[in-house]
Amino acid sequence: MTEKTVACSRCGAPRAAEGDPAVALAWVSEKEDGVVRWLCPSCARGHVRDIEGKLPAEFW
Repeated sequence: MTEKTVACSRCGAPRAAEGDPAVALAWVSEKEDGVVRWLCPSCARGHVRDIEGKLPAEFW
């Protein structure tokens, strides 16, 4: 079984398969038009307003 390498869709930083589990959990995935994109913790923090704006109204 091969594991697909995940990289940040904004900065291209790779997500390490091994390492600090807290850092791995801080990655954010978003699905748009059937495509899954990932944001590293740094980019996710920088673009949190964009992420919140995509949440459905019933979330709030």
